[in-house]
Amino acid sequence: MAAPYAFADSLFVLRRRFLSFFFSHFSSITCNSNSRPASIIVGRHHHREISQANGTASMDDANAVDVAGVPASTLNLIDLSSSDIRRSVSLLKQACLDSGFFYVINHGVSQHLMEEVFVQSRRFFGLPLSEKMKLLRNEKHRGYTPLFDQVLDPANQINGDYKEGYYIGVEVPEDDPRAQKPHFGPNLWPSEDILPRWRQAMEKFHCQALNVAKVVTRIIALALDLEADFFDKPEILGEPIATLRLLHYEGLVFDPFKGIYGAGAHSDFGFITLLATDDVPGLQICKNKDAKPPTWEYVQPMRG
Repeated sequence: MAAPYAFADSLFVLRRRFLSFFFSHFSSITCNSNSRPASIIVGRHHHREISQANGTASMDDANAVDVAGVPASTLNLIDLSSSDIRRSVSLLKQACLDSGFFYVINHGVSQHLMEEVFVQSRRFFGLPLSEKMKLLRNEKHRGYTPLFDQVLDPANQINGDYKEGYYIGVEVPEDDPRAQKPHFGPNLWPSEDILPRWRQAMEKFHCQALNVAKVVTRIIALALDLEADFFDKPEILGEPIATLRLLHYEGLVFDPFKGIYGAGAHSDFGFITLLATDDVPGLQICKNKDAKPPTWEYVQPMRG
């Protein structure tokens, strides 16, 4: 595992996919079951998102059979509330050496808040395009990104990613000296008249997701035989550029032969990515992107 502390920021991604409501990125959090706390996928490796048409595959189907002929991947599950830290370190180290992805549960983000963020995400992406374009992403990487804004795999995509997005970062006032630095500044927020309580929900989730990331980085430090608080030290990473991304995928059947993907193949920037999703299969990971041809595996959404 190459020294992960070479990377200086964290990226949290929530995806709202399909039709008018959904959110996910990289896959794996489901918020439609009260039987267990919501799970989140953590990863920083090579992956892509395949858009599925509504009803083409359910979560139960994905657990039972391969999706679209692509095998399902098996990922380690790490319980952040467990007192067995040695086991957590072992599972994380194995995951980082294998696929680069793993599930986390009992992470402290409530089921209620997860559901609220899904709802608020759906409300934003359901607005008329003219309203969303008023909040177009700026040079500080805050705001809305329309369909096809990103082309993550230009060698294989024809139109770019079939997704919309919304970037939310650390809130830094314009008169704060930090606002002069890249990726720091005030966020763009929809009007309270149009989306009441939207900002409140996103800021609360951003704060709690950042806390989850800090717990994960402490386990990473231990896996590298470092002190648990190694990445907390200001001289190591400094203030994180923690970005929450809401993503909405079009309900299209993917066609790799025509270059149609929800998100093209890519490896994330930054230190780690936390991914939350609904129960619709879509995320694929590639454990060896240099293989010819590369082998892709689905990451199954985890109910709970």
